[in-house]
Amino acid sequence: MEQYKKEFIEFMVESDVLKFGEFTLKSGRKSPFFMNAGAYVTGTQLMRLGEYYANAIYENYGADFDVLFGPAYKGIPLSVAACIAFSKLYGKEIRYCSNRKEIKDHGDTGILLGSKLKDGDRVVMIEDVTTSGKSMEETVPILKSCANVEIIGLMVSLNRMEVGLGGKISALDEIREKYGFMAKAIVTMEEVVEHLYGRNCQGRVLIDDTLKAAIDEYYKTYGVKS
Repeated sequence: MEQYKKEFIEFMVESDVLKFGEFTLKSGRKSPFFMNAGAYVTGTQLMRLGEYYANAIYENYGADFDVLFGPAYKGIPLSVAACIAFSKLYGKEIRYCSNRKEIKDHGDTGILLGSKLKDGDRVVMIEDVTTSGKSMEETVPILKSCANVEIIGLMVSLNRMEVGLGGKISALDEIREKYGFMAKAIVTMEEVVEHLYGRNCQGRVLIDDTLKAAIDEYYKTYGVKS
């Protein structure tokens, strides 16, 4: 496993973003692990997070795109942080754009925040995690309704490696099949387990034999191979 992936996994734990226990997800699934990007709250955390995203985006999609789009609400700070990092690390100005939950009819009107979308824009979307792929059902139509854009791909921080809405292939693979663009992650849950199982991290072993068994059982129901 690449060193930056190991560092990112430990960064998620250190920032109290990746947790282990018993959680009910938005999808209704009962999960032994949970990721909450809303726990990135300090300037240093957001700076580092933006750099991890920028590195992963550049590695997977290069720099030939115009806009980073972060769906409301968690995608808003992610897109801003990654845009700043992309300028710093790769010397290219990428515009940030996000959506509002409700259309604004005065002042800065419309459904978009940040840059307006233009015909011909090449867009990379950015999210924290995609469990079932349901968020794309809302996000893609918003982008397509605003301008004739080309969606290059989606970048998430963690691939949970679970079946999507169709129940057969992963949510990220479903996105590729349904919308025609790639969906990538900084790390996969398989890599998280590989790195943390039986290892001391932040003064404790986060994935012991009991939790490993719970994760394995969860994936018997919801998991897919990477």
